[in-house]
Amino acid sequence: MVDMYYTYVLESLEDHKKYIGSSGDWKKRLVLHNAGRVISTKHRKPFKLVYLEEFETQSEARWRERSFKRSHDLLNRAMLRANEYGRRPRGSLARREGLVG
Repeated sequence: MVDMYYTYVLESLEDHKKYIGSSGDWKKRLVLHNAGRVISTKHRKPFKLVYLEEFETQSEARWRERSFKRSHDLLNRAMLRANEYGRRPRGSLARREGLVG
């Protein structure tokens, strides 16, 4: 079994602000965020997943997380593109297609 890594974007249902993170298990991280067990988000819960990208390596997922945090315009374009085409960019394929910044 191949481990996959994810860059995820959560939206707070409390204040509608976004949180950008990366993890090897995004479902578990969402549970932790909603349980108030993540210090940086515990006052903004509950959250819903609004965007997810899958990568083959942890370094790719972290790189994408940092890219989104540096440029919210990049994040907004990626989310718009995913909604437009009904798919999520993935790893090196997304890079070849120009979907990864």
